[in-house]
Amino acid sequence: MLNALPLSAVGAAELVIDAQHHQRVVQSGILKATVSLDIATADFKAMLVPEARTRNAPSIVEVFRRLAEKGVEIRLLHAGTPSAPALRELKRALPRKLSIRRCPRLHAKAVIVDCKAMYLGSANLTGAGLGAKGADKRNFELGIWTTSPELIDGVLEHFNALWEGRRCISCRRKDVCPVPLEEPRL
Repeated sequence: MLNALPLSAVGAAELVIDAQHHQRVVQSGILKATVSLDIATADFKAMLVPEARTRNAPSIVEVFRRLAEKGVEIRLLHAGTPSAPALRELKRALPRKLSIRRCPRLHAKAVIVDCKAMYLGSANLTGAGLGAKGADKRNFELGIWTTSPELIDGVLEHFNALWEGRRCISCRRKDVCPVPLEEPRL
């Protein structure tokens, strides 16, 4: 079990509400990654990511592919089966530097960019959560964006414990996860 962070670890945080998620987390976060992306999400869909000054909107899988080609290491930890469109794209060609694992108990949502900036909140990696959908089609979401090293380190420690299977040892839900940290069947 992880210890609570000291109050000094709180640091500066920016509140991210509803449609702000796309700009802050996707445009200013995910798309700006140069070294690494660590993503925890309960739900993973082939969310479309509109490109600035064009009419193109590649899926997040294509965005990951482009980032991976630039050398960005991507770890995606999710709970359920990816959406059918996401699976089709992953089957076409799994990006070389994209690793995916599944933990059915995961409900946390976090995006850590280059170990320097982090989103922590309610939004899944979906169009309704982090996407550019209109106000009448998107979820009502709340989260924080921070560059606090202590908070980022704390979330990364938790992420790594899940990613490496250290939490599987004491898990009492093995009946829903017969293959710990299963990789996607492509």
